[in-house]
Amino acid sequence: MTIDENDPKHRIAERLNGRSIVFVGLMGAGKTAIGRKVAQILGLHFADSDHEIEGVSRMSVPELFERYGEPEFRALEQRVIQRLLEDGPQVLSTGGGAFMNEFTRASIREGAISIWLKADLDLLMDRVSKKQNRPLLKDPDPRGVMQRLMALRYPVYETSDVVVVTRDVGKDVIANETIEALSNFLDAEEQGKKANTDV
Repeated sequence: MTIDENDPKHRIAERLNGRSIVFVGLMGAGKTAIGRKVAQILGLHFADSDHEIEGVSRMSVPELFERYGEPEFRALEQRVIQRLLEDGPQVLSTGGGAFMNEFTRASIREGAISIWLKADLDLLMDRVSKKQNRPLLKDPDPRGVMQRLMALRYPVYETSDVVVVTRDVGKDVIANETIEALSNFLDAEEQGKKANTDV
């Protein structure tokens, strides 16, 4: 699917005004798959912060966690995302804990539009159980860990500019719903600016 160039509602890339689109959410929410699809539809570059981190460190995320611990990984993640945000506009998928960093959150708010892919517990567990490369889930009770992460992170993810509920349907469906929600956000933003100049 491609965006109709003549449809003003969908001239999203230029309406971003240089800002990036940043996907946030828990592991398994589909940030990379949906982010890549949205980038393709909008004709924007796609980047994944975990892949970028692995590129600069020449280590996998699980290896980084094991060797240096989570605090060190989060510091590297913060630097990488900050650098990526300077290269907008683009679509950026971030790791599940990235948006929990106050500095990263402020940087995203300043130079991007954040989109939270919100998923329920069963969907997340179904997806992450297929991969054994989740450092935070190396626990006898991964479901309990995921529930705790949801309780801790969802109130912070809730502060995102746009919230899209993801579920077990095709990527195209969620990508199109995301673009629709983004377009609505940009409409509201533009109307708000117009109202302020009219005062």
